[in-house]
Amino acid sequence: MGVARNTTEIHVALEDLLSHNFDQIISRRGTNSLKWDSYPEEVLPMWVADMDFRSPPAVIDALHQAVEHGIFGYPSGLHTEPNQRRELREVLVERMARLYHWQIQPEDIYFVPGVVVGFNLVAHALGGAGHSLIVQPPIYPPILGAAANAGMRRIDNPLVSYVNEANVLYCEIDFDQFEQAILEDTRLFLLCNPHNPVGRVFTRTELERLAEICLRHGLAICSDEIHGDLIFEPNHHTPIASLDPEIAQNTITLMAPSKTFNIPGLQFSFAIVPNREWRKRLDEASQGLTSWINALGWVAALAAYREGEEWLRQVLRYLQDNRDYLVQWLSENLPYVPHTCPQGTYLAWLDCRPLGLPSDPYTFFLKEAKVAFNDGKAFGKEGEGFIRWNFACPRSLLEEACARVAQAVKLVAEH
Repeated sequence: MGVARNTTEIHVALEDLLSHNFDQIISRRGTNSLKWDSYPEEVLPMWVADMDFRSPPAVIDALHQAVEHGIFGYPSGLHTEPNQRRELREVLVERMARLYHWQIQPEDIYFVPGVVVGFNLVAHALGGAGHSLIVQPPIYPPILGAAANAGMRRIDNPLVSYVNEANVLYCEIDFDQFEQAILEDTRLFLLCNPHNPVGRVFTRTELERLAEICLRHGLAICSDEIHGDLIFEPNHHTPIASLDPEIAQNTITLMAPSKTFNIPGLQFSFAIVPNREWRKRLDEASQGLTSWINALGWVAALAAYREGEEWLRQVLRYLQDNRDYLVQWLSENLPYVPHTCPQGTYLAWLDCRPLGLPSDPYTFFLKEAKVAFNDGKAFGKEGEGFIRWNFACPRSLLEEACARVAQAVKLVAEH
């Protein structure tokens, strides 16, 4: 089982164009890494969504300076806004205008210590006990749990999928079913765009239709857009709140530098909340639960957004090359396994049911291939028989994972 030679040749040519060495293998075992320390040493982790690349040099340099200062006291900003934080607001305002032609105000930005914290706060602030919210499985597992955390009832509007002639899996929204799912007690829609795990970047037309339905039914939108910077050509990310001012007033948008610049451990994210009353409600919901952001998170975020664009441009080239390699490898070696070709994120979604494995695919590949993927069941019942594959790693690790999967599947076929 092999991959056409041209993908390797393209990768070598790409590396000649990049100034950052994403092929470098950096040992992460024993570094308090969830991804690498959760399994025995012989297991290759291709699961949780962080990248095996060093963060941008500007981020590392800024953190070095902060560490050299040597004091790590409580960060300011509970009652006053220091210069660093005001500068970060200005950088984010400029970024939204430049990337999305979306005019926001500095005061619209509400800082939170993580996107998961963010959508749980929103569920408490805009929903609460006795109400329901809508999600679109298969979906990021913490989104599935947000309703119960807030004492709400979850309503599922599953994505619909089809497979094209190349066996590529493509997922869409069932708009009629979405509207029919809205009940009198439904207060909130948790959107994930780009969608994790199916990698869809929803089009402007799709987002306009979703927004119109929500406005008509008085349904608030909380949009998890943490992967919004990780988009592959020719796709383009459109924040749903950027469609028009009325939709913006009805939307809380969650973003972060964590996935983009590989700094999730620093626990920094932000919400864009043009609705002033909703900002007050978030403040009320956060009392006793969240207070300040990790002090080093501020430092890293400002450096990343101010000086990390060239690194991001290059890592996107590398990720798209890895995606194309994996998709071609699957087409040539497991042609009967439907799989996504992600428009965004660095996560592939594979339907392993046609393999006829002796156990669920997560358990099978962990035991027989010594590769750890995400178990599709965690993303909702629609994910049973699926795995999520993180391809944000040096090419040699991706090739090794492919080889291990191929050998494990071959042994099943022979028996």
